[in-house]
Amino acid sequence: MSHDPQWINNAIRKIEADFQRSADTHLIKLDIPALDGIDIYLKDESTHPTGSLKHRLARSLFLYALCNGWIGEDTTIIESSSGSTAVSEAYFARLLGLPFIAVVPRKTAQKKIEQIEFYGGRAHFVDSPAAIYDESRRLAKELNGHYMDQFTFAERATDWRGNNNIANSIFEQMELEAHPIPSWIVMSPGTGGTSATIGRYIRYQMHPTKLCVVDPENSVFHDYYKTRDLSLTGECGSRIEGIGRPRVEPSFIPDVIDQMRTIPDAASIATVHWLEKLLGRKAGASTGTNLYGVLQLACEMKARGEKGSIVTLLCDSGERYLDTYFNAEWVKENIGDISGYLEQLTHFEQTGTLG
Repeated sequence: MSHDPQWINNAIRKIEADFQRSADTHLIKLDIPALDGIDIYLKDESTHPTGSLKHRLARSLFLYALCNGWIGEDTTIIESSSGSTAVSEAYFARLLGLPFIAVVPRKTAQKKIEQIEFYGGRAHFVDSPAAIYDESRRLAKELNGHYMDQFTFAERATDWRGNNNIANSIFEQMELEAHPIPSWIVMSPGTGGTSATIGRYIRYQMHPTKLCVVDPENSVFHDYYKTRDLSLTGECGSRIEGIGRPRVEPSFIPDVIDQMRTIPDAASIATVHWLEKLLGRKAGASTGTNLYGVLQLACEMKARGEKGSIVTLLCDSGERYLDTYFNAEWVKENIGDISGYLEQLTHFEQTGTLG
């Protein structure tokens, strides 16, 4: 389908102008005296205009689709998303004056639904997380719209060689630190696009940094990393919103990863509650998954007598999850008892070991 070149040029200009008005996200150093010589950093992606790491992805996906000729002035945008990508894509759809529909699991946090609607989008609910793909394709065909398909295009829409991608930004911000080249970067996979970008960038720049990808429970990514079995599927969705998938996504590139771990969901939730005491504010549960993996690596480095730095991402704000991950009754019913991990984290803070 042919679209008006002038409209496409103007759309790209609007997105680039929006980017030009934006500042980079902060790199926060955690103060943990028990880890003498091992420094931990969180890149705070919650400060993007739409409040999460997915703002970067949404911008890239829109530019990719525009330059491929997939979007025009009358195109309805459809995306399969558990929330954060949909929030960010709704923002860019509104910027371009395009209708937006997010196909989301019914259990998606209400705050995310409200944010999608705030930016002019609407949510289309499905009962099973696995149903989002086919339903998105059906809607795109029915409405003559465009299915953005973050799970396929995330790894190729971002320029992994540089151009201010997230990996490029991390290494530039680390330049004046005590250990400027991180020993590890830790990331959790939703689409797999960010871990692909970071892993490729590390190799392209010939850094000795290793990439550790941490998976939540009820996700197939870690098993796929070990087996390379593309047919793997899960029976239920991840309880950590935004990460973990019930199928192997096309954007997940295992060969750029040095190590994978599965993090118990209770550990992820306990870690964001512990982190709140350090930062004075709440972060989403995927940040807990990331950070618990970081703490495991830090303990192992300490046991080996190594010094260095570890960087991970603060993916989004915990204010989106006040009715779930920061609601004690919800956590008890859906995650279980997190007290053991909270005690473990207190021990870690005092000793630098998880025990």
